[in-house]
Amino acid sequence: MNQTTEHEGSSRRGMLRQTAAGAVAAAIGTGTGVSAMAQGQASSSAERAVKNGRIKQSIVYWCFEPYWDMPRAIQVAKQLGCVSIELMAPKFFPLIKEAGLSCAIGTIDMSPDRPFTKGFNNPKYRERVIKATREAIDACAEHGFKKVICFTGMREDIPDDVGATNCVEGFKQVVGHAEKKGVTLCLEMLNSRVSSHPMKGHPGYQGDHTEYCVDIIKRVGSPHLKLLFDIYHVQIMDGDVISRIRQHKDVIGHVHTAGNPGRGELDDKQEINYRPIMEALLEIGYDGHVGQEFIPTRDPLEGLRQAVSLCDV
Repeated sequence: MNQTTEHEGSSRRGMLRQTAAGAVAAAIGTGTGVSAMAQGQASSSAERAVKNGRIKQSIVYWCFEPYWDMPRAIQVAKQLGCVSIELMAPKFFPLIKEAGLSCAIGTIDMSPDRPFTKGFNNPKYRERVIKATREAIDACAEHGFKKVICFTGMREDIPDDVGATNCVEGFKQVVGHAEKKGVTLCLEMLNSRVSSHPMKGHPGYQGDHTEYCVDIIKRVGSPHLKLLFDIYHVQIMDGDVISRIRQHKDVIGHVHTAGNPGRGELDDKQEINYRPIMEALLEIGYDGHVGQEFIPTRDPLEGLRQAVSLCDV
């Protein structure tokens, strides 16, 4: 979820440095050592993970920013066969384009707040949210990028039905601009259950169920407002992931991944069966991107290579 602004990137880097340090410490504690981790990176970096290419894959930059600057992220994307890097500051857009990659989805700048905390559900933030959303639309359109993330915002004691109506009213004020620019807004459903980490769950977020967000999208009634189907968040709040993909195929505009529980790698330590989920996306004719949005707990390159390979059905 989450073209990260400089402030947003800095905030997320701060939260994730402890994770990075923990991974290194774990390597040292088990005797593998940092040098062994580096050797693992070197060997896996030469291997292209994408063989089939039926699923267009994207690296969600905020997850890997603590480890790689943008030039290195571009290098990794090209080595693995990913076609996009997403959710980064617009200052990186020219570099992305020059490398022959796309930004599958851009974010909004709500500094000093995180983008998902202030949304369309609360009229007192509406002017600010619409301004940030229009700016993100313009930045993406200028570089030929087609999608921008958006959020309901936190409840802040707003009843769910009122929040939904407020979202509909707010989106109707900005979706016309998106249509003119050829950009699609993607409303993300986030889980409100997990409270152990500020980027693993979002207690108080109003759009915390798939059908709640889908109802808003359908009430707005524009093909330029769709759903960001984050598999990790959907699994936690609603489950029945493949059935929901089929049910809501007409409104899915973007997809994110992560392992559950923990929002870690897509490995055998988590419960989501990603291969049939990717097959289901192909079955419904989904032609958008799948963004790898897990928080690394070990060698980030090896974890990403594994996830990209797994989703390359």
